[in-house]
Amino acid sequence: LASQTQVVVPDVSDGHCGASRPGHFEGVASVVTMLFNMVQPDFAVFGEKDFQQLAVIRKLVRDLMIPVDVVGAPTVREDDGLAKSSRNGYLTPQERQIAPAVHQTLQSTATKINDGRTDFHALESEAEQSLGDAGLRPDYFNIVNSQTLKPATAEDRDITILVAAFLGKTRLIDNLSLTR
Repeated sequence: LASQTQVVVPDVSDGHCGASRPGHFEGVASVVTMLFNMVQPDFAVFGEKDFQQLAVIRKLVRDLMIPVDVVGAPTVREDDGLAKSSRNGYLTPQERQIAPAVHQTLQSTATKINDGRTDFHALESEAEQSLGDAGLRPDYFNIVNSQTLKPATAEDRDITILVAAFLGKTRLIDNLSLTR
């Protein structure tokens, strides 16, 4: 199904994984649009682990008035909190021991926000330092408005914390949403 036509979903595609992987979400949006047009499903389920991808697909469906109910499936986790992913298989045993630091850092940051902290840039810096101290190489750690994926403000009630970090050659992504 080669196509030169690309579907671009502005705003929610920008930043985060979109900045690290230019063109990725245009590819996702184009393929999903073709799939929805061919199959015409009543609903489609996408994992919440890739929160930005889910946001892109929801905006795509809304903006193009595609009659599909997009359902988010909760992230499934290992016993130690690591989000399940095929990428986990690329981790060495030593890296696998470090990997839960991603979720632990998300939880720690969420606790600080729930305790009233609103200095989100400082929290992002602290989290990146924590990930680095654990042996990961942060790609980004962003505290965003859950709907727009723009930087969260003190007034935002629905917040999502997005993270991508490298562990060796493996890029891990995760997120945690909260309502204040």
